[in-house]
Amino acid sequence: MDRGNTEFELRGINHLALVCRDMKATVDFYSGVLGMPLIKTIELPMGWGQHFFFDCGGGNALAFFWFPDAPEPVPGVSAPKNLPDRGELLSAVGSMNHVAFDVPPERIEEYRDRLIAKGVDVGVLLNHDDSEFGVAKEVHDGVFVRSLYFKDPDGILVEFAAWTRGLDPGTDVRHEPKTAADRTV
Repeated sequence: MDRGNTEFELRGINHLALVCRDMKATVDFYSGVLGMPLIKTIELPMGWGQHFFFDCGGGNALAFFWFPDAPEPVPGVSAPKNLPDRGELLSAVGSMNHVAFDVPPERIEEYRDRLIAKGVDVGVLLNHDDSEFGVAKEVHDGVFVRSLYFKDPDGILVEFAAWTRGLDPGTDVRHEPKTAADRTV
């Protein structure tokens, strides 16, 4: 039942990002077994790992991080310590790294201001692109999503994300998935 949100025009889940132990096995399962198309691959800067996205229908995506030094799953280790723009992205294998809500691109700055006005600690607005560090100072044709991060009262990392262009598996999927053997832990 849709009661309508009077605060933000949330349009569903942009993507749910989880952490895996072996990206190749994850691709094999989600694409090969479940039939979800792999729509975007990202090699994170500075050897941090990988971030792959699967189309889970309805314009929504399920995403996975692979970190070479991710700790083994431990109950209670459920989210990064801080916001990504403050240098925190790592979380445990099998954890939920963050949940991203899809928002209209033209309203993301307004939504950041609204959250701050409500007393929420919000990170900087990030323009994600395929550059060396994965973010740009300004919006340009290579920016594929704009986002901002904040935490809920329990410390769960939440993102408002706005796609700025369509993703093309022919050009956006270009990284080989890492395996459990590539981990440093």
